[in-house]
Amino acid sequence: MKLFDVYPFYDVTPISAKGIVVTDDKGEEYLDFYGGHAVISIGHSHPHYVKRLKDQLDNIGFYSNSVKNPLQEELADKLGRLSSCEDYNLFLCNSGAEANENALKMASFHTGKSRVIAFHNSFHGRTSAAVAATDNPKINAPINQQQKVTFLPFNDGEALEREIEKGDVCAVILEAVQGVGGLDEPSTEFYQLIEKLCKKHEVILIADEVQSGFGRTGKFFGFQHHGITPDIISIAKGMGNGFPVGGILIHEDIKASYGLLGTTFGGNHLACAATMAVLEVLENERLIENAKHLEGYFRGLAAEIPQIKKVKGRGLMIGLEFDFEVADLRKRLIHNQHLFTGGAKDKYVLRVLPALNITEKDLDIFFEALNAEL
Repeated sequence: MKLFDVYPFYDVTPISAKGIVVTDDKGEEYLDFYGGHAVISIGHSHPHYVKRLKDQLDNIGFYSNSVKNPLQEELADKLGRLSSCEDYNLFLCNSGAEANENALKMASFHTGKSRVIAFHNSFHGRTSAAVAATDNPKINAPINQQQKVTFLPFNDGEALEREIEKGDVCAVILEAVQGVGGLDEPSTEFYQLIEKLCKKHEVILIADEVQSGFGRTGKFFGFQHHGITPDIISIAKGMGNGFPVGGILIHEDIKASYGLLGTTFGGNHLACAATMAVLEVLENERLIENAKHLEGYFRGLAAEIPQIKKVKGRGLMIGLEFDFEVADLRKRLIHNQHLFTGGAKDKYVLRVLPALNITEKDLDIFFEALNAEL
């Protein structure tokens, strides 16, 4: 049997990793400034993370949600406190796409409506309703296109109000900082208008924090830069530092009932241990503060490079915009400089999504490598 050929590979085969250093099967070392799509939040093989998972595996790795798992309650308490989201309830699943599926499903349940408003260049996942709300026709199959989704531009308040006033919208879903789309973000005024209109028309506001959450933007959640309160928050990627885990935070105004949502693997013992380890390292090592600090340092170094036309994003969710397509630059950074970066739907943007415990010295190395290739 062969693998289903859907991934274009770089010719690198990692076999071990520690911190931001990834070692391949030839013994070559690479610096990871991409974190596997912002997944590696506390560094590869962080000792506390590894110990947490090993200790948990020695006890119990999995049982279904038909029995009690106190780790889920421990995780909900810790997450609520660190994120300042104590007024929410936690439902755990396995991925960002699954998180957004459940968020959209809850919105439809709660409102009795079915149309969704999403935004240009959005990315919310590759499954069913999540991919229907993703602004990429190439990955949106006919079966997904049965979903009713309207795409709007950021910061167009008139268009937003016109669509919501039609009365059939169950949810507005948006990323605080767009990941795959290219690091664009709405203004604070627009975010607050969305909240106001959603409340007025009884529409659920979903904050997709799958990539921007868990401290990456310099606050625990990206929407917290704008002073608003979403109804549902979707999370994944960095919350498990590589272990498959996702979830949604559901405001306590939305009530639960048995069987409303469900999952076999979601919230299993290993997933909870992985997420607890991430939260503990974020808190103990003050990594959210580090992300906020390093944004300023990053921008200062970027300002010295004339080829960089714009720095986009927040914290350590950063994009560098050039006046040329960056695909070849990414290849040269990997093969010549041994340095991982990311691309975006916007082909002129180079994405930088490192672990949140990198240092100023690491960023110095990054910009030296970038300068060498430019």
